[in-house]
Amino acid sequence: MLANREDQVFLLLSLVIGALVGLVVVAMIVLTERLGMRLYPVGSAAWRRVLFPIGGSLVLGFLLVRFFPFARGTAIPQTKAAVQMRGGYISLRTVLVKFFCTAASLACGIPLGPEGPSAQIGAGVASVMGRRLGLKPEKVRALLPVGAAAAIAAAFNTPMAAVLFALEEIMGDLNAPILGSVVLASATSWMILRLVLGNNPLFHVPRYSLVHSSEFAIYALLGIVGGVVSAAFTRFLLYLRVQFLALPKKTVWWHPVVGGVVAGLMGWAVPQTLGVGYGYIGDALNGHMVLKIMLLLVLLKFFAVTIAYASGNVGGILGPVIFLGAMVGGSVGSIAHLLLPGQTATVGAYALVGMGALFAGIIRAPMTSVVMIFELTRDYEVIVPLMIANLLSLFIATWLQKMPIYEGLAQLEGIHLPKHGQEREENSHGKCVSAVVRRATETLDSEVTVSAALEQVASEHLRNWPVVRGESELVGIMTRETLEAAAARGDGMLPLHKLLPSHEFPHVHPDHPLYVALERMSRSGMSLLPVMERDDANHLTGVVTMHDVLAAYGVADSTAL
Repeated sequence: MLANREDQVFLLLSLVIGALVGLVVVAMIVLTERLGMRLYPVGSAAWRRVLFPIGGSLVLGFLLVRFFPFARGTAIPQTKAAVQMRGGYISLRTVLVKFFCTAASLACGIPLGPEGPSAQIGAGVASVMGRRLGLKPEKVRALLPVGAAAAIAAAFNTPMAAVLFALEEIMGDLNAPILGSVVLASATSWMILRLVLGNNPLFHVPRYSLVHSSEFAIYALLGIVGGVVSAAFTRFLLYLRVQFLALPKKTVWWHPVVGGVVAGLMGWAVPQTLGVGYGYIGDALNGHMVLKIMLLLVLLKFFAVTIAYASGNVGGILGPVIFLGAMVGGSVGSIAHLLLPGQTATVGAYALVGMGALFAGIIRAPMTSVVMIFELTRDYEVIVPLMIANLLSLFIATWLQKMPIYEGLAQLEGIHLPKHGQEREENSHGKCVSAVVRRATETLDSEVTVSAALEQVASEHLRNWPVVRGESELVGIMTRETLEAAAARGDGMLPLHKLLPSHEFPHVHPDHPLYVALERMSRSGMSLLPVMERDDANHLTGVVTMHDVLAAYGVADSTAL
């Protein structure tokens, strides 16, 4: 009886969360539009398109570094971390700061989207409400995808796709038991959007039909092109983010300005590159954009979005992915229509399928992509071409770029999310790394030279050491062999961080079973591994040694170090 009542209360709370999140997202949409109209009034001078992205990124960059470092980026990895590792905790401060910083960033013309930040805002509203009502952490945790789905439903105007996105991407489980609550919150938020802003779709999309069976080959080609563009987008964005993170910390405040300058200069030359650009997506879908402009926007938007995000500006990538997909699809469709005018549909059909193909290739959420496009068109005829393009795009993108974009961004931000089911599997294997972790007393500073490091470790028996910046910011692992080889090459005055190959290195988390530590030591040839928390992988928690692991299994080996 009590369980039934708890379910009913949870559903009622989901209804309230859906309504409240819908109002919050609508408020952000209105605030962004009103502020944008003041900054870029109709017929305004071209200098505004240069000044406001640069000035806005400069001011926001300072505020983000000085006061709100947690507000950067798309927020999807942070939301997943709150669900999987933080007991559903998202602070009210995070919600408020993300709301205003996202609105200000997008209004200034930064070419990012509101959907990712909206998901964290919605999840944060659910988290705050759950904690204020005194719910247990597991119940609060279950509310986060409810709030995220409500936010995506209002931001994209696609309630069914929002449900799938919350389950497929946020939860990582399409069979999650909270399906009913997610559906209820998403539908409620969508109704609030319609009541406040009217019954207007995000895009006005005409109906399409398959003109000739040979079009399936063209849609397949579009899927292949979409997969290549998706892999290039993901790889380039992650590469740029690594480069920005490698810069000295004292320069962090001006990193967003790089994105602002790029956006401003591109906006001065081609205004369509500024902001999310939903209006221009509508032009492509309705065949009102010429091939030359679409090809130009593919190139410019690709670099504008990746640089703006990698440099640390506030905003998400879902909207830009949709924009890029529409331009890629429209370009392929325009070329096909020029070559085979009697056997191909209008350009807008290919732009629509291109949106889905890039969403599947970059976000790696193919089911959400199919449902989202169907909700935009209400037309079954586009489903089969969309599924063909999505499948090929997903396959090509996964083949060319193994790591999904959100997983890569999470790791770069120091968040190592467990894979679905991994936590249950690891907890069933007995002793964990947390039982044998010890303080890291032997570390090397990333700024010391190779010669100084060799002198420091000359009398030590270890073969590898954690390399840290400052007191405990972990940047990599250094082996004695690497130090000796560098000294032999004459690189004795080189700082250690120059020798570290990448941001990836062998490590373990406290919840890993001991056998995982043994396997990683065996693969890497290291007898000492750093231990890092999943939600703060930039901080060195401690170390685990081969000797300690073997001792925990009852095998004494004094030579293991």
